[in-house]
Amino acid sequence: MIQIRKATHKDLATLVDFQQKLAYETENIQLDRETLYKGMQAIFDDAAKGFYTVAEEDGVVVGCYLITYEWSEWRNGMVWWLQSVYVLESYRKKGVFRMMYAHVIQSIKNDTSLIGLRLYVDKSNARAMQVYESMGMNGEHYTVYEWMK
Repeated sequence: MIQIRKATHKDLATLVDFQQKLAYETENIQLDRETLYKGMQAIFDDAAKGFYTVAEEDGVVVGCYLITYEWSEWRNGMVWWLQSVYVLESYRKKGVFRMMYAHVIQSIKNDTSLIGLRLYVDKSNARAMQVYESMGMNGEHYTVYEWMK
């Protein structure tokens, strides 16, 4: 049975591994492990940056996601950003992401200060877009632009 729980420091090595796999699978990027580790450690050290949640079966972490925050002055509330979603390949198409997504949505519904959920996805990741659309999300409203140093 899959359990959804907030990640702890003991999950860090697994989460680093998952994020390296995610970056390579989705964008063909090799992340520097030390930089990634420090970046993820910073999240555990400072809750204002966000938090990780994991899906676990029999003590084995099989999936994860990161929540970060955006304040909306237009709506006077906090929007959660769903990021860094990863499910082990052997657990894909078994409802793990559906359970993680349901957990996020229920958390938002239960907290009156939270007003919604957003995410971004690489335009070439058709499989992810299909999954998100099947969950009732749409990508019709905004396009995300970036400049990265």
